[in-house]
Amino acid sequence: MITKPGDLRQRTKLFALRIIRLYGSLPTTTVAQVLGKQVLRSGTSVGAHYREARRARSDAEFVSKMEVGLQELDETEYWLELLIEGEVVAADRLGPLIREANELIAMMTASVKTVKARTR
Repeated sequence: MITKPGDLRQRTKLFALRIIRLYGSLPTTTVAQVLGKQVLRSGTSVGAHYREARRARSDAEFVSKMEVGLQELDETEYWLELLIEGEVVAADRLGPLIREANELIAMMTASVKTVKARTR
């Protein structure tokens, strides 16, 4: 899958906005709020890491920033799974967010692999 840089920039921003809306809609229980703050932090940081990567001064710095973004995506997926498995939010409501996280992971992984192959 080939993606224009602007597409990933926009998709990570839209992902963050969806995470923000999710957090705003969570119940006010302690469990929901604790898990929600975790997903809010990790899910909104992905786009920031991508933007940092786009401003990288070297291929190594680009890879490093992208890999941090990938870690944040994986963590976001974890918190979303806990929201589902902890019966805080219905699985069908979070399924699209989890799918988008996986698509972003695939796109960012492909970018990292391309840069790593180029620098070998």
